Amino acid sequence: MKILNILEIIEKKRDKKELSTEEINFFIEEYTKGNIADYQASALIMAIYLNGMTEKETSDMTMAMAKSGEVLELSDLSENIVDKHSTGGVGDKVSLILLPLVASLGVIVAKMSGRGLGFTGGTVDKLESIPGYRTNIGIDEFKENVRKIGISMISQTANLAPADKKLYALRDSINCVESMPLIVSSIMSKKIASGAQKIVIEVTVGNGAFMKNEEDAKKLADEMIKIGKMVNREVVCILTKMDEPLGFAVGNNLEVIEAVKFLKGDMPEDLKQVVLELGSNMIKLAGLGNDLEKNKEMMLENISNGKGYAKFIEMVKTQGGDISYIENLDKFPKSKFIVPILSKNSGYITNLPAKEIGEMACFLGAGRISKDDKIDNSVGIVLTKKVGDFVKNNEVIAYIHSNDTEKAKKVEKDFYEICEIGNSR
Repeated sequence: MKILNILEIIEKKRDKKELSTEEINFFIEEYTKGNIADYQASALIMAIYLNGMTEKETSDMTMAMAKSGEVLELSDLSENIVDKHSTGGVGDKVSLILLPLVASLGVIVAKMSGRGLGFTGGTVDKLESIPGYRTNIGIDEFKENVRKIGISMISQTANLAPADKKLYALRDSINCVESMPLIVSSIMSKKIASGAQKIVIEVTVGNGAFMKNEEDAKKLADEMIKIGKMVNREVVCILTKMDEPLGFAVGNNLEVIEAVKFLKGDMPEDLKQVVLELGSNMIKLAGLGNDLEKNKEMMLENISNGKGYAKFIEMVKTQGGDISYIENLDKFPKSKFIVPILSKNSGYITNLPAKEIGEMACFLGAGRISKDDKIDNSVGIVLTKKVGDFVKNNEVIAYIHSNDTEKAKKVEKDFYEICEIGNSR
């Protein structure tokens, strides 16, 4: 048996040669253990960034990263568990709405979610803005909750795909995040490690998304579907727009409030379309309905009859959350200052860039710049208008929710600079 050497592996990829399964497994295992130095791993990552990877290499990298830590076994719960993943965005409270809604229709939901970093919000942070809600529970309790009520949403375990955590931080530090095979292996490794056999992936595209144009988004989607087939996972990818915030609210408990209102029938049109499209595909993958339009009708019916909302209440209660906050949304803590942003002229809104609005919310305290930053659940931005809407002079466009007057003033100034109003849609 050949003794593997990281220098030879670097040399091989530098010279545009295909790495073997054994070489990739060696790299991931030894780097995760700390036996390969960051400067050596950086050299290999840069070679991959410049020279790419074959589908087989990407598949091998995905499985090696998935197996670098704990791999969750969920087949004892159901063979038809469907996971959902999003590549991220601003105002993205889809999981809060979608997962209880499809669970109310019989889809088994065992969901591990991440925290937000930068201008993209994290589902776990939003759930934790509900007083008492426990996201950090053990796997046994997680699975028992799924058995009992058909749904549980928790934070990712510390030992879920640890190789991905190390490699992502390294890629970020050497400006190699935008490597297609490494993006694919990063996303898919976490999904596989979390026990998913069937996965619906929302690939966001636009100003507030990782993928800025549709061509790159389609390429990413195609790659994930291919890799899914190679590792025996059924993957469906849906492209969605992220040029403006999704829905109206950006900020943790502000988004929870909007999600609850949605489940009670108050559905912003853009958010509604995303929820229905993803959900209809989840229902299909779960084997509960092949007709996507009928699946959408079933989802709308369970909003009308209150079953989706009831399932959300049940999930929150099961995980220790105080449901009185859900039943009476006015109980959620409010920021000290709620500042209206008024239109300075009449016309149609032509631009509300998601990324910049997400960064403003983050600046107010709704997100993290570094992973150790503390989040303020009450702050953020709530829009009253969307792109294409007509506004009158001096009409409210948005509200700033802040606990700091100086930060509120800066955000107000910045908002006027990025919000564009024209004479036509």
